[in-house]
Amino acid sequence: MTQPPLNNVKILDLTHVWAGPLAVRFLSDLGAEVIKIEAPFGRGPREYPSEPLGGWIGGASGTEPWNVNALFVKLHRNRKSVCLDLKQRQARKIFLELVAMADVVVENFSARAMPSMGLDYEALRLVNEKIIYLSMPGYGMSGPYRDRVAFGPTVEPLSGLTQMLGYGPTEPRNSAMALMDPIAATQAAAAVTEALMRRNETGAGCLIEMSLHEGGVTYSGPWLVDEQLGNMPHCIGNRHPEMAPHGTYPSKGEDQWISIACKNDDQFSALCNVIGYRVASKMSLAERIQAHDEIDEMICAWSAMLTNQQATERLQRQNIAAGPVNAAPDIVADEQVIARQFFVPYERFGTPIPGYPIQMGGIRRETWTRCPSLGEHNREVLSAWLKYDDERIRALENDGILVDAPPT
Repeated sequence: MTQPPLNNVKILDLTHVWAGPLAVRFLSDLGAEVIKIEAPFGRGPREYPSEPLGGWIGGASGTEPWNVNALFVKLHRNRKSVCLDLKQRQARKIFLELVAMADVVVENFSARAMPSMGLDYEALRLVNEKIIYLSMPGYGMSGPYRDRVAFGPTVEPLSGLTQMLGYGPTEPRNSAMALMDPIAATQAAAAVTEALMRRNETGAGCLIEMSLHEGGVTYSGPWLVDEQLGNMPHCIGNRHPEMAPHGTYPSKGEDQWISIACKNDDQFSALCNVIGYRVASKMSLAERIQAHDEIDEMICAWSAMLTNQQATERLQRQNIAAGPVNAAPDIVADEQVIARQFFVPYERFGTPIPGYPIQMGGIRRETWTRCPSLGEHNREVLSAWLKYDDERIRALENDGILVDAPPT
């Protein structure tokens, strides 16, 4: 049977929030063995003062709310959890022993966090010269913004990505999705796989330095080039500079919508036939852009009489790009993702979690494991990786070095 692409790769995961955990989830889905090194408060307190963003897996906090935080669970499948407070000297010593056995270390703390604990790349390299160390702070490890606090929604505007969001120049908008995080996660996973390939050739480890900010800048579209050429790009909402019509239109039902795009004359002519707007079916692109408001009114009058699924079917039969605007419940119930078994329901309470968007030999979702409980694998990892015996592990538990719940 084909082995997973990253079979036998050992990763120590020190990440938090979204960008880092998502990057490591990509790697664990590819078969890497991942040890999540967690602080006692890494998942939150023993008693939550309120429901966390995203709520609880299963709908209730239960007796261990830190283990059912839905957003955390979603991002942390295929890991083993070791709970170590790296601010303690003995915990740092154990971590370095694990580094000596690992292939990759991934963290997305601020640029000063790991150096302040004596755990920067140079320190890790002393115990494992082949280690691949990925650091992904908000603004990189140098420059005047190096020590700034960073989160996706605050880095995004600085990257320029929000410049073209919104429906006009007077109301700049944030995506509200922390786009920097999944962008950086994708780039980080690619960087680690590239570093592993290079190490196979050279035998050398390396430091990979990333910046959420710069990752967003690389996704700035043609407006970046336009401004360099002296042009003045402006927000056009759901419209497109080289397609018309192009937008999102109301459909039958409460807050139901369909998106439609016509990329050429033939598609527009077909659209006109479907919606009964034949008088305009021979308009050129320039004419359609000029008459976009009028065309949109005709589409709205037609689409509002149909469900977004009905409208989609009629348009797709004419090779017109169209699709319903899905909210979260629609995504899980969509017949396409059901047919492809994209969501995997093996987490606690059978909660469906997004799978992996790449299918290839060796990636077998049936072998994946649920998000572990905090410190669930303390004993297993220290025994298997470091050959600690029961007495030594018990002593670490008694001294509070190894724990499996947040402090009271």
